[in-house]
Amino acid sequence: MQYDHVNHQRSAPTHIGFLVFPGIQQLDLGGPYEVFAAVPGVTVSLTWKDTAPLRSSSGFWITPTVTFETCPALDLICIPGGGGVNPLLTDDVVLQFVRNAARSCRLVTSVCTGSLVLGAAGLLAGKRATSHWNAVDLLDHFDAIPTTGRIVRDGAIVTAGGVTSGIDFGLEIIADLFGRDAAEIVQLGLEYDPAPPFASGTPQSARPEILAASRDRLSKSRAEREAILATLPQGQ
Repeated sequence: MQYDHVNHQRSAPTHIGFLVFPGIQQLDLGGPYEVFAAVPGVTVSLTWKDTAPLRSSSGFWITPTVTFETCPALDLICIPGGGGVNPLLTDDVVLQFVRNAARSCRLVTSVCTGSLVLGAAGLLAGKRATSHWNAVDLLDHFDAIPTTGRIVRDGAIVTAGGVTSGIDFGLEIIADLFGRDAAEIVQLGLEYDPAPPFASGTPQSARPEILAASRDRLSKSRAEREAILATLPQGQ
């Protein structure tokens, strides 16, 4: 693919691929998907081992559109997160697909705990990266540089923080590929003007009792991840 560096626009269609999997966090996928799909000329694929419907962590059913074998070369790959990430960390088929797909990509990206999959695939060594606040420190196991932030970019690697940050991430990617005007048109079309009713969206802003309750709710998945990482060599 070629770029018009004056207008910062793609001169050919852009193909974006999301890895989907059982137990995916639907909003990790849905937020950036809506942003990317709103841009003319962008093709978005959902890829998995087969095309049978998958159930998200919250009960949504998602149908993959391509398999690992039929997925075309991508310009951007995005790995969403969710509880279903845990089995992927030791799934050689998934990790090899991510490595192979990344070779053709201008940008290799993730939302939330999807960055753990990038790490397990060996793509984050020496790179600054972020994740959900309850998992960002685990990136150290993959020799990444855990970095707190809603969007963290290090070269061709772009990682987004937890869940809703995927919308901000999608808009920033669109601005990068197609220019600010294109991103702002999408933002307005989606009426994305967040004004949350409570100041509890980060560990820093949440009340201590809310943070403790949230950590408790997430403790099982966190323990599972720690146990998996304990079986992997450092840097893998």
